[in-house]
Amino acid sequence: MDVALHIENGDAYKKLKGKLLADETVNRASIVFKDAKLYTQKAGNLIVVSGTEDRLKAALDIAKAEKTSDGKPAAAELEGKEKEEILRKLKEEEDRAIEGMGGIFG
Repeated sequence: MDVALHIENGDAYKKLKGKLLADETVNRASIVFKDAKLYTQKAGNLIVVSGTEDRLKAALDIAKAEKTSDGKPAAAELEGKEKEEILRKLKEEEDRAIEGMGGIFG
């Protein structure tokens, strides 16, 4: 299971990243931090959390509680085709990295 979040505000991204990594439940999941421009047409950052349902719920709860300085939600959960496209691109990137390691150690 995966959750994909988009964060436009740089300060909110830094705070949310710190809170996710500090949380005892969430930090046991796989967390990927990326520049959104590499995977979407949006500015900002992406956070993708992969793990069990309880870890994803905890990550979403933390993300929903985080607000920007003007009181708006700091992160938006990505869903549907947009989320699937990001996950596909991340998987391809991971596969290419593994293939590269095979060339080194093969």
